[in-house]
Amino acid sequence: MKTKIVLGVIGADCHAVGNKILDHVLTDAGFEVINIGVLSSQEDFINAAIETGAEAIMVSSLYGHGEIDCRGLRDQCNEAGLKDILLYAGGNLVVGKQDWENVEKRFLKMGFNRVYPPGTSPEKGIEDLRHDLNRTQTG
Repeated sequence: MKTKIVLGVIGADCHAVGNKILDHVLTDAGFEVINIGVLSSQEDFINAAIETGAEAIMVSSLYGHGEIDCRGLRDQCNEAGLKDILLYAGGNLVVGKQDWENVEKRFLKMGFNRVYPPGTSPEKGIEDLRHDLNRTQTG
C-alpha cells in the first residue's frame, strides 16, 4: 500500500506550477498524492487527510503569506485527530527577504516537521519523507 500525502497550495495563493511539479515527482517516487490544488484552506487539507488516511500534509505557498495561512494548522490537525500526521511547508512562505533560519524556527515552533526555502529540490522532500516515515522506500 502506498503512503498517502495531501498536497496543496494554501490560502489565497493560486500558483499551480510548483504544485503540479511536486505532484508528478512525488507520484513517480511511489507516493499516492491527494492533490487538493490551489486556494486551499486549512480545513481542506485536514478533511482530505482524514478522508484518505494520509500520513503527511505538504503545504506550499508562493505569494508570501504562507506563514499567516499556516498559523494554527498543527492545532487544527490535533483537534481533528491527526496528532501524528507529518506537516511540511515550502516555497516563498514569507513577505520580503528574511533570514531563513528565523523563518524555519517560526514554522517549527508552529508544529511543522519540515520547512523548505524557495528553490529546494523536490528530491530533498522525498528523502525527508522517507526518513520521517522510517522507510527506505514507499509501497
